[in-house]
Amino acid sequence: MSTVTLSVHVSDIERLFREHNRALIAFLQCRLNSLSDAQEVAQEAYLRMLTMDNREEVDSLRGYLFKIAGNLAIDRLRKRKVRSDFAIVQSQDEPMDEQSPDHHAMAVEQVAGLRHALRELPAKASQAFVMHVIEGRDFGSVAQTMKLSERMVRYHVAHALAHCRARVDEKEVP
Repeated sequence: MSTVTLSVHVSDIERLFREHNRALIAFLQCRLNSLSDAQEVAQEAYLRMLTMDNREEVDSLRGYLFKIAGNLAIDRLRKRKVRSDFAIVQSQDEPMDEQSPDHHAMAVEQVAGLRHALRELPAKASQAFVMHVIEGRDFGSVAQTMKLSERMVRYHVAHALAHCRARVDEKEVP
């Protein structure tokens, strides 16, 4: 790649970053439920855009950026699941005393934190979250009960999950 082509390519990526980075981070944060993971995946997507060889074959750089980022997010979620499944298998090898006072205290603290986070949300988001996540109802059932579209219920549940995840992340930071 010539220096002129490279500088044009870099300026295109800089423009993409300025104009679409906030939307890209929000898109990834909804998928990954983590701001730090979203930022890391976005950075990796921009790096891939900078190092791609077939720039002239891409019609929409923005679309291609979001496609790369979406694929990277899926890869990260798969890795997360593998690690989680491995941790579950590992923990099954170790006996867990669920009756211990420490375990009970942690569970009570987590429930209290969840209740507090849900009270901070708009009523519809909180209600949709409780009905879907805690009661285990499907989106269609929740939508019918709340007289909303399934899409709105999914939106409210995703918003509540992101909010609760942010609250949990805040508590984990010392």
